[in-house]
Amino acid sequence: MPDASFLGSTKKLKLDDEVFGAEFNGPLVHEVVVAELAARRRGTHATKNRALVRGGGSKPWRQKGTGRARQGSIRAPHFAGGGVVFGPTPRHYTVKVNRKARRAALRCALSIHADRGSIFGLDAGGFDAPSTKQAAELLEDRRGGSVLVVLSSEQAAAFKSFRNLAGVNVLLADDCGVADLVGAASVVFSEDAVESLTARARKTKEVAA
Repeated sequence: MPDASFLGSTKKLKLDDEVFGAEFNGPLVHEVVVAELAARRRGTHATKNRALVRGGGSKPWRQKGTGRARQGSIRAPHFAGGGVVFGPTPRHYTVKVNRKARRAALRCALSIHADRGSIFGLDAGGFDAPSTKQAAELLEDRRGGSVLVVLSSEQAAAFKSFRNLAGVNVLLADDCGVADLVGAASVVFSEDAVESLTARARKTKEVAA
């Protein structure tokens, strides 16, 4: 079973071999990352077509006799202030990915960090109150790139301590996705967060008796 070092301590964070020892599948991870990033798009972009633009209720000039081309509305797309042709409309970008594929991609992302030795443990109980200075000291030797800190919802003091640090992204375990893991140079987990992610990433869900 692989393990990881704790920040500022000699303790070891135990990692499940099924979840953190999986073979990396690049195309699958790419598929899930694209789906996750697409789902984060709000899709509220919109433009007005010629039917929605204000004005243009009558012909700008008569049909014949002016020497100019016939026109029906000054809100046609070729007029200044006219409607937009084929402009964006509100839509969703959700892409369906099977649950088994999502779990497999999560195992791949966790395993590649475990293989690189870029996973570290965090004793979140050591934060009695929010302290950015304490958090910065723990990460002092791990600032070679972006750092992802994953905590549980009960660890609010630690969450507030890390969130103001530059280059550090702090997430709850339930909100941590494959795209977040792939985009981080190193990952820091609390023990509760590891348990939560391990339960999410297992090949088969445990059924309560």
